[in-house]
Amino acid sequence: MIQALVIDDKRSTADSLVRVLKALGIDAHPAYGPSPAMIWLRTETPQVIFLDLSMPGVSGFEILSFAGREPRLANIPVVICTSDDQPLTRQTALENGARDFLLKPVTVDMLEGTLKKLHLL
Repeated sequence: MIQALVIDDKRSTADSLVRVLKALGIDAHPAYGPSPAMIWLRTETPQVIFLDLSMPGVSGFEILSFAGREPRLANIPVVICTSDDQPLTRQTALENGARDFLLKPVTVDMLEGTLKKLHLL
């Protein structure tokens, strides 16, 4: 079974995305912010990461950079899920290793499309 990590500081957003992923047959786990995500990633290796960019403390861009530098995580696709619809934000995320960029609210169709594009469904 595909394992996913959902990183978002807003519990309701993370939990909603986890529910949808589980309905699609993905074993999804929430991390409510950067610190819990980093703790989880020390011991677990998901097949995909869904990442919010705007979080307090450590930004999503910093987590994206960490994942790209960490050999165990470097090939794991990171999908940005954000409400920031600025073209520069999208460009920066994709140039720094994100495999897809989804605007919130994320729908079932959007997730299915991304997971199929990543060959995870």
